[in-house]
Amino acid sequence: MRAVQFSEYGSSDVLRLVEAGAPEPGRRQVRVAVRVAGVNPLDWKLRGGVMPELALPRRPGLELAGVVDAAGEGAPFGVGEEVFGWADTGSYAEYALASLVARKPPELSWRDAAALPVAGATAARVLRQLELSPGEVLLLHGASGAVGRIAVQLAVAMGATVVGTAAPERFEDLRSLGAVPVTYGEGLVERVREVTSRVDAVFDAAGKGVLPDSVELRGGTDRIVTIADTRASALGVVFSSGGSAERGTGVLDELAGRVVAGELSIAHARSYPLSEAARAQDDSETGHSGGKITLDIG
Repeated sequence: MRAVQFSEYGSSDVLRLVEAGAPEPGRRQVRVAVRVAGVNPLDWKLRGGVMPELALPRRPGLELAGVVDAAGEGAPFGVGEEVFGWADTGSYAEYALASLVARKPPELSWRDAAALPVAGATAARVLRQLELSPGEVLLLHGASGAVGRIAVQLAVAMGATVVGTAAPERFEDLRSLGAVPVTYGEGLVERVREVTSRVDAVFDAAGKGVLPDSVELRGGTDRIVTIADTRASALGVVFSSGGSAERGTGVLDELAGRVVAGELSIAHARSYPLSEAARAQDDSETGHSGGKITLDIG
């Protein structure tokens, strides 16, 4: 099979398209013939050496959508079933192993399916941590990003008012989702106060130095959660990082159902072939793709 991997840390130039043997599924694992793989910031951060203790060579890719090709003992899905979820062995490949996948509804596109696991589960997790209630006001930094855009829709569906920071060119889209958009950057506190008299909770999906303003708007550090600013602890703010123990297929079933019902929309950017994985990561690293970047593999 064809797969992308890196044997040293560095820029996207270290990514190589190689021929490798297809992995064999273990107990409760399935091997998936990958149709579409999701591209996430963690992919290029790991490639750049943010966790140098990881063994090399390494295959990038957290998300996949595809068809079960082989099943290990006790696996919840059989050969031929369409699934999506988290890859165990890296999804930048024609075949990948997975142990946490959900059944893909026929009405759910491959690209939508591959876009849901990381951003969708992260958005749902943080909203639970914030204990958001109907009628409350959520300040959401990075509202037009992959995580932010899903969080906007989930929060609005809960009955919350969402004030979302974004670039002006994203305002029309955010308004269509039910958010109140404001421009990020200097003067944010004043702009937020022009549209709301209170902020009940803050979700930082941007990580661009917005926590001090968030603390000022909240009047304290409670009910502020960031997924993007590692300096959070210095300010007494919660940094939320989801591990495999927090993943579950229930949230995937829920998110997929919302997409199929027209209650949740995914904004897509460009889809690249597997051979152009380096370009896909470079696109992601700009932070201005305007939607979910994917690899079209199968």
